[in-house]
Amino acid sequence: MTDSAVSPRKSSLLRSVAEIAAIVLVVIAAKTAIAEPFYVPSGSMEPTLLIGDELLATKFPYGYSAASLPAFVVLPTEQRYLGALPKHGDVVVFRWPGDRSQVWVKRVIGLPGDHISLENGRVSINGTPVEMKADGDGAAETEDGSSITAARFIETLPGNRAHPIFKLTRNGPLDNIPDTVVPPDNLFVMGDNRDNSADSRVPLDQGGVGMLPVANLVGRVDGIVGSWDLGMKDQPVWTWAKGLRLSRFFSAVN
Repeated sequence: MTDSAVSPRKSSLLRSVAEIAAIVLVVIAAKTAIAEPFYVPSGSMEPTLLIGDELLATKFPYGYSAASLPAFVVLPTEQRYLGALPKHGDVVVFRWPGDRSQVWVKRVIGLPGDHISLENGRVSINGTPVEMKADGDGAAETEDGSSITAARFIETLPGNRAHPIFKLTRNGPLDNIPDTVVPPDNLFVMGDNRDNSADSRVPLDQGGVGMLPVANLVGRVDGIVGSWDLGMKDQPVWTWAKGLRLSRFFSAVN
């Protein structure tokens, strides 16, 4: 075999490798700068988000930091670029302060400088109780695919940001929180399933979020791209398609 026969093959192989590398770099850049999908493994954000939802987190609204990199990349830096704060009521994806390789999702309740408190399950922001209206009952899904009845309410945060929440008990252990000031460069976040969420009401050393550093923000959840009922996983494979929640595909998140 002559060199002239080998060279075109090597050249073609190198081009293919270069094209694949370029595609990988474009995908990583897009996931870093634009948006990245995330999967919901727990019921802490029910009824807004269900177990098995696939979310799309938009990254540019809050600027960029090491947290903006794909989830498998963990860097300690807290520097942010083109930074902006979320609004009350935004649903955000973030790196958990206890282990930055873990990505969690919660709703922003308090911004830096806000006074946050809870009394009998009702949130107050800067001394003003938020509106909270009863909205019947709902079914809160558990990780094993079963469900339990939960009281449903519509909570309205500043900026007229209305969204549903679940209450599993009338007097939950996190229903009363004394007045707390959100420190600079931090956020107070909560799950919409108020009695099943380790959030800013729970200190970091007890498995919660505590105050969330703004630098840990990954992005804002704007929509659900797909959803599958995990309760189907124990059923025969040929029935799994029945678990697709088609009504949630490409739906907005409020």
